[in-house]
Amino acid sequence: MRIALVTPFAWSQPHDVNEHVDGLARELRRRGHAVTILAPSNRARDLAAGRRALLGNVADRELIAIGPAVRISRRSRMGVPVGVRASLSLALAKGKFDVVHGFEPGLPSLSYLALRDSAALGAATFFSAERLGYPPGRAQRERLLGRVDALLATNEEVADAAAVRFPGRYELVPHGIDPELFAPGEKRRLVVMEWRQTERPLLRALVRELAEQPGWELVLLRTRIPASRPGISHKLRGRMRVRTARTGAARAELFRAASIFVPAAEGLPRLIAEAQTAGVAVAAPPGRAEQPELAAAETARMIEDEAFRSRKAAESLEAAKAQTTEALADRVEAIYDRVASRRRSNTSRRPLEERDWLVADLHLHTSWSHDCSIDVDELLDQAEAQGLGAIAVTDHNVFGGALEAVERARGRRLVVIPGEEIKTAEQGEVIGLFLREEIPRGMSFGDTVAAIRAQGGLVYLPHPFDRMHAIPEPATLHRHLAEIDVFEVYNARLLFEAYNEEALRFARKYNLKPGAGSDAHVLAGVGTGAVRMRRFSGPEEFLVSLHDAEVLRRPKSLVYLQGLKWVAQAKERVR
Repeated sequence: MRIALVTPFAWSQPHDVNEHVDGLARELRRRGHAVTILAPSNRARDLAAGRRALLGNVADRELIAIGPAVRISRRSRMGVPVGVRASLSLALAKGKFDVVHGFEPGLPSLSYLALRDSAALGAATFFSAERLGYPPGRAQRERLLGRVDALLATNEEVADAAAVRFPGRYELVPHGIDPELFAPGEKRRLVVMEWRQTERPLLRALVRELAEQPGWELVLLRTRIPASRPGISHKLRGRMRVRTARTGAARAELFRAASIFVPAAEGLPRLIAEAQTAGVAVAAPPGRAEQPELAAAETARMIEDEAFRSRKAAESLEAAKAQTTEALADRVEAIYDRVASRRRSNTSRRPLEERDWLVADLHLHTSWSHDCSIDVDELLDQAEAQGLGAIAVTDHNVFGGALEAVERARGRRLVVIPGEEIKTAEQGEVIGLFLREEIPRGMSFGDTVAAIRAQGGLVYLPHPFDRMHAIPEPATLHRHLAEIDVFEVYNARLLFEAYNEEALRFARKYNLKPGAGSDAHVLAGVGTGAVRMRRFSGPEEFLVSLHDAEVLRRPKSLVYLQGLKWVAQAKERVR
């Protein structure tokens, strides 16, 4: 499997997310996957190598520095330079990745852009509730969710926070700790406390306890720069020091010798997993954020009660088994395999090379629709005049127009597919093709799809990303991917072409059969959107023919067509 792991943080600088990405990449490569890390960097040799890599085979590179790192914040606007965006687009296009996995896409960064623009299967991992907040608008968030096939988080708290902004089903993944690097060593009388400016009350309480425990040392561990440097308490003079360790390798040396670790309430969750892997007893009782004295008291108990400390250390080692890089790769690999199964096979069962070609408009309305005044006979005449060989009559929530069109088309060479555009309950519309009877409006999306398939009909999803109207939520689309037979990638009536482009990208991503239609409500619009396909007979041959179909775009002025529709509706009201 060809995999791109995209991090928004400079690869030239230590970062907890990059350590997670690096561990995952190394383990996946060991299992035979081709893994490329796409990341910014401020190291000159990384940038030079990245430019050379973009001229060659992208998928063969382990790391590609896309461009210089820029300061990112959840409060900032998109800050990725145009040149860096172009390099990212080139890397995604040339890499032909099966999966693009973005990390912390809630920030305006490479991760967000990679998931938004990639045509590959997408996965997103969230690490911190503090880094949520982007993209700013609902439409942009929904567009991102429409591209992501798996939502991941490193703990329940992050998953809950992310689900508020990016709704969906989140799966928990391990931090990915190297068990060899953090293998337990000979323990000393050493307490390590993760330092944050907000942890001064905890530090005071911990100093008071350690002052009464001769022989025990305290190390204040700094993992973020810049950060305040705490003063050394006179009560622990000679037994207290400050250590800066921003990389896993630097922290491993400290944790191998430590007996007790006191994490910061708002510190890096990864540090707890690292300490557990090193067999360190962790003092993190419930409620410590509100009452720091609880963590200090538990630390004192561990110092005084060696059996209790040993039991807590054993619990740490047991918990660490679920946080290794191997456990992370197991989990992520299974998720990749599952989402890959959503992609349809593009093999045809029965080729139709011997059939002649025709042009089919797969989305049309007649006067049976409440907002259309086209007579059935007029529609048939106009379709033939436009050179169409097949049309699908898909009136809103009514089947009479399709039945009438089928009957009136007898004796003509024009093929009429009987259909209906059905309004679902708050989940947009679904078209049923090759129907035999009317399907009522107002059912759930799933029930509507089931009703279509119960008739042996085909499920055709019209204008799936037209946000000017009600559309299915991304989770609904992903849940029913296997039941969608045809995905409309071009609708001639959409106000914004970007909505059609989004549909085309989605269809290509999952190998969905592409459909196109004019969605005409006036005669002048008939045939402005269509597909060129082999002549077919019945739904099975229709799907086979769509495999090699060509989408045809014959755009006309939307203002002109909409004006004709309003005039026709006004005349209808006068009557």
